[in-house]
Amino acid sequence: MPWFFRLLLIAGGLAGVLAVAYAAGVRQGLLTLLGIGFGAVLQGARFGFTTGWRDFIEHRDPQGLWAQMLLMVLAAAVSLPLIAGSGGELVGAVAPLTISLVLGAFLFGAAMQLADGCGSGTLYKAGAGAPLSFAVLPTFALGSFVGASHQPGWIALGGLPAVDLLAWGWPTALALTVAGCGLVAWLAGRAQAQSAASQPAASPTPTPQDAAQQVMRAGTASFVPAAETARAGSRWARRWWLGALLLAALYGLHLIVAGQPWGIVYGIGVWGAKIASALGWSPVGDPFWGVEPHATRLAEPLLADITSVTNLGLLYGALAASRWNGPADFRLPSNRRLIAACVAGLVMGYSSRMAFGCNVGAYLGGIASASLHGWVWFALAFAGSIIGVRIRRRIGS
Repeated sequence: MPWFFRLLLIAGGLAGVLAVAYAAGVRQGLLTLLGIGFGAVLQGARFGFTTGWRDFIEHRDPQGLWAQMLLMVLAAAVSLPLIAGSGGELVGAVAPLTISLVLGAFLFGAAMQLADGCGSGTLYKAGAGAPLSFAVLPTFALGSFVGASHQPGWIALGGLPAVDLLAWGWPTALALTVAGCGLVAWLAGRAQAQSAASQPAASPTPTPQDAAQQVMRAGTASFVPAAETARAGSRWARRWWLGALLLAALYGLHLIVAGQPWGIVYGIGVWGAKIASALGWSPVGDPFWGVEPHATRLAEPLLADITSVTNLGLLYGALAASRWNGPADFRLPSNRRLIAACVAGLVMGYSSRMAFGCNVGAYLGGIASASLHGWVWFALAFAGSIIGVRIRRRIGS
């Protein structure tokens, strides 16, 4: 009975939230609930940063980029006045413009196309049970753990100090953010128009069946049950915009509850560090994990870490969304594709520490915090994605 199974999914989520609240406090419980929301929206709307970029690179389809720019604007509109008026209680994602940022963002952009997901994409697809992402997650954790240990050395290579546009006042910072997002959206639309004009004849409009097959080939499930996937094409545009609106609302709530922007990579790195500690590794003397506040994070229970509880909630939210309308349908990747994705996961985890985060922590968090490093990350990661898409084609599925 679908209604009974849905009731169990809801009950399971609420039980998890209450358990975390009991064990680690009300705030951690609320963050778990927000994480469930993030996972449900990402999976239900199939809101993929990686997919949106790849759609544009391969087909000049700007819908994903447009929705991402809408998300940036809405998140900034909520975040910037709150951060500016909080008296220091709320902080943004601000980072310096280092050599490591440039190199790390480029590598991350290439690797995420091979892994078929960025930080959030890997998490929500793994939570939904996608075989490829499920295999990538452990290597991502290992890469993030090792990359964090090496991060101080990469930062020491030098660069420019952080540029925080919020120093000019939140109205100016927001106006500049809106202008930047508008420019990207306009350029994406112009590229689509130029691509269409250069075609000798209009290509046939994809049928709903074609769109549904593309969804299933991506290795993810959604709120759309198997019996209704024929209608997936008509929902293709709407799901991008709905996802942007809901993610922006959750992003603002997370900022208020956590006191910091939504992040992904740090929590996954903590998981890797805790596993390494359990296997005998000692953080003493480590330039990252051996100093505060990271040493405290390792000593504390996992549920005390803000990013970890949000990530755990995200995994469950994606699981619930993928099973809401029945069993999910996935296609097993080839061994060649699986090995390439696992290697890419290792690179992704490592490079995310070089670049101060992934598509969520550096791209969304940086731009929504009016930090210039978010725009630098976007430009370099997108350039890397162009290379990653080409390599992905050679590897195949």
